Amino acid sequence: MKFQVFQRGDAVEGFNLCGAYMFGTDGISIRRARIEFKDGCIDCTRPNLETAGLALLWPIDSFGKILLPTTCVPERKRPYNLNVEIARAKLMQITNRREDWSFFDNVEGMEDIAKKSQDLFIDAIQDLNEPRRASGLADESLREAMVYSEKLAVRQGKSLFDKRRRSHGFGRGCLGCRIDPTLMAKSGYVERVLESFASVTVPINWAKVEPRQGHFDFSEVDHCLTLLGRRKIVVSAGPLLRFSRENLPDWLLRAGVGFERIRELAYQFVSKVVARYAGVVHRWYAISGLNAFNQFNFSFEQILEMTRAANMAVRAAGSRAVRIIEVSSPWGEYYATVSNSIPPFVYMDMVVQSGTSFDAFALQMRFGKDETGLHLRDMLQISSLLDCFAPIAKPLHITDVEVPSEPGKGPFDGEVAGLWHRAWDRTRQSQWLERFYKIALSKPFVEAVNYGELADGDTGTIANGGLLTGQLEPKESFETLKRLYATMFKR
Repeated sequence: MKFQVFQRGDAVEGFNLCGAYMFGTDGISIRRARIEFKDGCIDCTRPNLETAGLALLWPIDSFGKILLPTTCVPERKRPYNLNVEIARAKLMQITNRREDWSFFDNVEGMEDIAKKSQDLFIDAIQDLNEPRRASGLADESLREAMVYSEKLAVRQGKSLFDKRRRSHGFGRGCLGCRIDPTLMAKSGYVERVLESFASVTVPINWAKVEPRQGHFDFSEVDHCLTLLGRRKIVVSAGPLLRFSRENLPDWLLRAGVGFERIRELAYQFVSKVVARYAGVVHRWYAISGLNAFNQFNFSFEQILEMTRAANMAVRAAGSRAVRIIEVSSPWGEYYATVSNSIPPFVYMDMVVQSGTSFDAFALQMRFGKDETGLHLRDMLQISSLLDCFAPIAKPLHITDVEVPSEPGKGPFDGEVAGLWHRAWDRTRQSQWLERFYKIALSKPFVEAVNYGELADGDTGTIANGGLLTGQLEPKESFETLKRLYATMFKR
C-alpha cells in the first residue's frame, strides 16, 4: 500500500514520518508493519493484505500540525493520494459525530464552512486523475473541516458541560493536579496548589520508596501527606505499581525471579504503603500503564493477574478508598511496536470481564512530544475517543493532562510533536486547556480531570508544561483553571 504525498500542490521529495503507524478496521495498530518514505510516496508494508489505514502527524495551513488518520483502504498497486484520504477521514468523522450527537442544526453559523469543505472534497474526488490539483483541493477541504470539527466538539462540550453544572453534577475533587514532592517545602507551593484545586495526587515510586529490598524510605511521602493532611482536600496517591524501568527498584530488576515471586513482592509493597497511609488517602492509583509498559514481559494472563493482585492488596490492607486502574496512551499506538502489550480497549474490557474488583479507570492524556502516544490530537478526536469509553461500566478519570506553554527543542519541537494553530505560548496553552477541560467534563461518566506537573521543572514529561513557572509564578492557564473551578460550583 502506497500513499503519494503533496504539499501545496507539489509532490514532495522528503517527508518526516512523525508518529506514523498503521491500524486496522478495529482501530488497533498493526504489528510488524513497515512504514518508509521513498520516491515521493509513503510505502506501507504489513503482514497481511487486510484493509488498513495510516495515521501520522500532518500539517494543516492555519491550523497547525495534528496527528490525523486516513480512512481504512484496501490494498492496491496504484498509490493513494494521502491528502485526499486524510480529508476523507476527517469529513467521515464529522458526519459520524453529528449523527451520534444529533447535531443537525447550525453550529455557531458554521454551516457555510461545512458545505464549503464538502464541496471542495467532491471537487478533489472528481480530479483524482490530476493528483496535484486533487491534493490542493483536499488540503483546502481539510483546512475548513478542521475549523468546523473543532467548533463542533467545543459546542457539544460546552452545551453538556453547562447542563452538568446546572444540575450540580460535579463532585468534590473533580479538578486536581499531581504535585512534585521536591517542591513541597518551597515557599508558596502548597498555597498555589490549594488556590485552584480540591484534589492532589502524591506520586509514589517503588524504586524510591524501597531502594533496598525490605528497607523502606517513606520520608518524601510522609512530608507531603503531613503538609496536606491538615487541609480540606481530596488526596490521591500512586501509582503504587508501574512496570516501566524508572519505576522499578534496581534490586528487583537484577533479581531474575519469575512472575509468581514478582507478584508476591509487588503485593507486599502495595500492602505496606496502603497500610501506612490508609487513613489519609482517598484515591489509590493501584496500578498504571500495564497495558503499555511491561518491563518483565508478562503474558496477557499475567498482566490481568497483576492488575487483580494490586487492587486486592489495596483492599486487603484495610483501605476503603477508591481504587483506580490507570491506562496509558489511550489511542494505543504503542501496540504496533511494544511486544507483550495490550490495546487499551482490550485491556480495559478484559479487566472488567475478569471480575477484578476496582472502582474506576483513568486515562493518561498529554501531548507535546515526539514520542509514541504524545503527538497532538484535535478536539474532535479527543471527544470521540472519550465517547468510546462510555459503554465501559466504570467511572473515568483523566490524568496527567499537559500541553506546552512555549516552543520546545528536540523532541519537544512543535514541528515533530504537534502544533495547535501556531507555535505554543502561554495564551495558546490556556485556550487549549479550557476547551479540553470542558469537553472532558461534559461527559457524565468522567468524574475528575487531573493536571500533570503543576510547575515547570527538569523532570516533566512535557517541556514547559506546568501551570506555574519554575519560580511558581502563575501562567494564564493557572488562572483559567481557577476560574473554571469557580464556575463549576457557582450557585
